[in-house]
Amino acid sequence: MLRCYQVAEFGKPLVAADRPLPVPQGREVLVQVERCGVCHSDLHIWEGYFDLGGGKRVVAANNGALLPLTMGHEIVGTVAATGPEAISAKPGQRRLVFPWIGCGSCPPCRDGAEHLCAGAQKAIGIFTDGGYASHVLVPDEKYLLDIGDLDPALAATYACSGLTAYSALKKVGPLADHHTLLIVGAGGVGLNAVALAKAVTGQAPVVADLDPAKRTAAMQLGARDAIDPRAEGALKTLLKASGGVMAAVDFAGSDASFGFAYGALRKGGHLVSVGLLGGQATISLGLHVLKGLRFTGSYVGSLAELQELIALARRSPLPALPITARPLAEATESLAALKAGTVVGRIVLEA
Repeated sequence: MLRCYQVAEFGKPLVAADRPLPVPQGREVLVQVERCGVCHSDLHIWEGYFDLGGGKRVVAANNGALLPLTMGHEIVGTVAATGPEAISAKPGQRRLVFPWIGCGSCPPCRDGAEHLCAGAQKAIGIFTDGGYASHVLVPDEKYLLDIGDLDPALAATYACSGLTAYSALKKVGPLADHHTLLIVGAGGVGLNAVALAKAVTGQAPVVADLDPAKRTAAMQLGARDAIDPRAEGALKTLLKASGGVMAAVDFAGSDASFGFAYGALRKGGHLVSVGLLGGQATISLGLHVLKGLRFTGSYVGSLAELQELIALARRSPLPALPITARPLAEATESLAALKAGTVVGRIVLEA
């Protein structure tokens, strides 16, 4: 039997359920879940909406049509069974699951950007049942990645938190020694970005976060400095010390976080926006042009980028994100802790 914890009603405790084990067909693979990270996106789905700012919302789970839904998209597990057309996947293999699966036929999917699918999205734990369960059915063996001897709890976070950070930092690209990188927001994704920044951009970042515990965690992961953006004169001090930052990545996505990140840019600077807290921003188009600024949105990442990230982690051990392990049965309590803002790093459920 498959044991799962599902969103049956938005905002209510998850409901435990037992289902028959699916039998994989074609190139499908049934994975027995070992670890599953608890992501901020899960919190939005559980609450029932994504905030677009200005009072606009997108209701989660296709307006509730997908409920009950088993969330969870940061999955590491072992292959339990394979469909008859699977070739490389074998029972007993430990694998990381790429969850951002698209329709396969729309232009972004044909470009290798399934995470930006414009058709019938099939993302695991978002539009199909995911890893808050004993087992998950993966539609094709190509979505399984060999993590080697990486810690499975840390590797699980790479499927979303790490991938999102990696893809955003790749958009920043290599930085020179006289450039400053600013990371705004040191939640699970932001801290993964701190751990990856040196390897991807060549520079340790300055981190801005409201929470002293998260600023401490950022310093432990290799940040150059960690500041409170609400402190009096914080932006002016950063501008004076750096001459303006060459690149900023906003992992919060609020009005205030965007304003701080955008305001910290030097001429020719680049802001990559990642967070989904629902903020809005007004910018001076003339000043934007005169300063030669760039503004890029970044949403998770591609299968190719996750393959790159895992290769990087296996080749050059990266600083480990703070992880709190909790049993799968405590999924609801884990979401509540995330909502309360008390989580430093990532909660990873153990099935």
